[in-house]
Amino acid sequence: MKNLQETNLKLGIDEVMKKAAVAFDKYRKVDPEQKALFLESIAAEIEALGDPLIQMAGKETNLTPERLTGERTRTVLQLRMFAAMVREGNWVDATIDTALADRRPVAKPDIRKMLIPLGPVVVFGASNFPFAYSTAGGDTASALAAGCSVVVKAHPAHSKTSEMVFEAIRKAADHCNMPEDVFQHVADEGFQTGQYLVQHPATAAVGFTGSFRGGKALYDYAHERTSPIPVFAEMGSINPVIFLPGTLESNADALAQMYAGSITLGVGQFCTNPGLMLAVKSDALDNFLKILSGAVAQYVPAPMLHEGIQRAYSEKMENALAQKGVMLVNGRGDAGKSASPGAAIAYTAGDNFLKNPVLHEEVFGPYSLMVACSSMEELRRVWLAVKGQLTTSIMGTEQDLREYGDLIEIAPGIAGRVNINHPPTGVEVCPSMVHGGPFPATTDSRFTAVGIHGVRRWVRPVCFQNCPEFLLPPELKNANPGKIWRLVNNEFQNGEVK
Repeated sequence: MKNLQETNLKLGIDEVMKKAAVAFDKYRKVDPEQKALFLESIAAEIEALGDPLIQMAGKETNLTPERLTGERTRTVLQLRMFAAMVREGNWVDATIDTALADRRPVAKPDIRKMLIPLGPVVVFGASNFPFAYSTAGGDTASALAAGCSVVVKAHPAHSKTSEMVFEAIRKAADHCNMPEDVFQHVADEGFQTGQYLVQHPATAAVGFTGSFRGGKALYDYAHERTSPIPVFAEMGSINPVIFLPGTLESNADALAQMYAGSITLGVGQFCTNPGLMLAVKSDALDNFLKILSGAVAQYVPAPMLHEGIQRAYSEKMENALAQKGVMLVNGRGDAGKSASPGAAIAYTAGDNFLKNPVLHEEVFGPYSLMVACSSMEELRRVWLAVKGQLTTSIMGTEQDLREYGDLIEIAPGIAGRVNINHPPTGVEVCPSMVHGGPFPATTDSRFTAVGIHGVRRWVRPVCFQNCPEFLLPPELKNANPGKIWRLVNNEFQNGEVK
């Protein structure tokens, strides 16, 4: 019976991916203006779902209507942002090196390059963002903008919400006369579904947001293939925050309020949650921890996304607090044991953190560990001992930042986003945002999962040499009115193609 089920599942995935391949071959040729209208239509259809979508998502995730409404706004903003990018056209990075027939000793050929879509993209929905990182989230929006067909594996934690968004996308596709099956939806919960999707020959790339275990498994599946494919997985982060001496002396109250809010925001269920704090031992640090503990005590517990996340939070936190040399600052040993878990602030010494890799692991929830170091040199060692992160933050007065200016040189080697006097929670959707970082935060630190440059995950460069203009893609023809880089008489010019 089990073998029959597996065979049927594999056949079902095979059918889905073959349809995705056929759709891609048509969709990649669709005019940019039509792609832009399609993305804008998706945004409009999601908005048209109205309150029932918010209510369904709230029922499935325990997230508040306010949080969900804001996330929906972010989601449609992303779609419209990518529509504008597609319509403007520069993202294809069209580059023209014109021929120089009289160059000596060898004539130079005409060479033209642009980015082209990879093929069908498989997107795995995230549990903690039912809109912005799921069915119509950033991975889907950027892949469709690139010209790829998309297959979404819905997250079981909000499957009905995902189905509603899928229907909105399908309605937009029909309205815009997009190729059939340009977007498909898979709701099966089994881990083998993910494996079959990743390892299907038609799959060209994968997007994932979730745990290290899940992302690494997909990455390994992709590299077991005869033809390996890229997996762009965001796999969690503890986002270390450095509190410099001067700011602890002068800004303890403001810092405590800021970080109590950041640690407990959304019941700590953000990949940018500040799970690790670093400072040098001092009376000012003791005072800060006292104020922070009082601020966190004002936090009103709320249900987590689902029972599995709550259970994992409880187990991970208990394990961290059970480690030698770790103390609970705010005195709530039962913080993670209820359906609406409380927040926990823990404390340990720098040398203890360095010796115990368990303390380096993410505790996904309203938890943070303060590491009190004996000196700035030990603090640097602790900071560098933490593997790749999405963000790292430095909190300091101007004098602090001048005195410890070398920290800004270290920070980019640790994380993809460096915050100065700003908490890590809150990811602005804009072209300058980098949401990514060195492994194990992500599987490829060269790319961002937020902002228009996320489209680069789903494309590759191709050049055409001595190609007749009538055979060239529209973006590379001399008649194209878009802006390009071109080499004319060995000088680069960025401007209108005449």
